[in-house]
Amino acid sequence: MPRAYSLMLLLFLIAVLQFFLAETASAQLMQESTATTEQSCSFGMGKGEPSHSCAVPFPPGCRVAQAPGSSKPWTTISTGGRLLCRFDEKQTDWKTKITGACNRCQSGHCSAQFSVRYDCSPQQ
Repeated sequence: MPRAYSLMLLLFLIAVLQFFLAETASAQLMQESTATTEQSCSFGMGKGEPSHSCAVPFPPGCRVAQAPGSSKPWTTISTGGRLLCRFDEKQTDWKTKITGACNRCQSGHCSAQFSVRYDCSPQQ
């Protein structure tokens, strides 16, 4: 009986320790996160339609968020059909304006969506 009691006590202590470690990790993640929002623009194109672009809205008081573990802007480009897209370097300054652009649609129908995540936490 004493051996079973010791084993149960050990299992209980391990469970309590895991609970406290999980709470600590969760609290650290919450402190490291920032308030983010996402904005996007999108369009569709027919076959052979020439290049097209759109401006991603820029929320007031926000700045472009960095991708986790990177110093690059947190962006996503999604396309459908045979289409090459990018953020237009000449039309984008990453501080006040962001423009996505695609070349000519090479399939029956094409679509594109440009998404940007913003950090809207109070700036220090």
